[in-house]
Amino acid sequence: MKKLIISMLTLSVLIIISACGQEEQGQEEEQEQEAFTIGVIPSQTEGEMNEAMNNLQSLLTEKLDREVSIEVYPDYNGVVEAMNYDKIDMAYFGPLTYVIAHEESNAKAIITQLIDGEPFYYSYIIAPIDSPLISIEDLEASAQELDFAFGDPNSTSGSLIPSIELSDRGIYQSEDDHQFNSVRYTGSHDATGLAVQNQQVDAGAIDSAIYNQLVEAGSLDEDKIKKIWQSDKLFQYPWAVHQDTDEETIERLQEAFYAIEDEKILEAFGASGFTEATNEDYESIKQAAIKQGIIEE
Repeated sequence: MKKLIISMLTLSVLIIISACGQEEQGQEEEQEQEAFTIGVIPSQTEGEMNEAMNNLQSLLTEKLDREVSIEVYPDYNGVVEAMNYDKIDMAYFGPLTYVIAHEESNAKAIITQLIDGEPFYYSYIIAPIDSPLISIEDLEASAQELDFAFGDPNSTSGSLIPSIELSDRGIYQSEDDHQFNSVRYTGSHDATGLAVQNQQVDAGAIDSAIYNQLVEAGSLDEDKIKKIWQSDKLFQYPWAVHQDTDEETIERLQEAFYAIEDEKILEAFGASGFTEATNEDYESIKQAAIKQGIIEE
């Protein structure tokens, strides 16, 4: 009888251990199957990015050997918040939104795009072609008569960099403190470009690479717009991963991006290719954000 009881107890223990092992294995398999999630800022209208993001999603799913899910967010801040609250594993940020995310959740830049072989772009201030404005000095001299447009408040080239230039000239401190007739935030670069082209505003700030994309696509008519100011070089938009991302995944992501030849994907970012990015590449943007009080030193 004792032997029977011992045998039954032993069998029960083995069954429990086996069940626990199967449960743990199931949990591990479920974790392996969780999608790698990517959030993307709305650099252009959502419809224009959908096909490219579908292509990129398929490409990365194959290269990572894991399901990848990409979502274009409605505004810049939404992507920062998604990273801060662990809702996404990777994000395509503007330089300003990246330094904010790095400060708040230690997001790590790993990739950026190349434009004509270089990882740089500019902030432009543009005006209608028949405007009397020729330079930023003209803008400064007649600010009280002008309606001005920024893009998203968290955009580097559509807000941060031009606002610093205008602040240094004493004509803009904030949306409520400025010398212009009016100031508006359009929410996106393409909306700013159209507002200038349609003469709904007298001047506006826009990303140089996106401006060129919009002209090439026929969304903006270069014969109706002129550039009256250009910033110094800005390091291109980063792709940044969550702080807990392992090195193997980072290397796979970098290799996948370096090898991209899909024209739809490249066109969506105005890119000729992709290259490595590091946190140090965005130090000048961080200093600009500190100067404007966006982040603390």
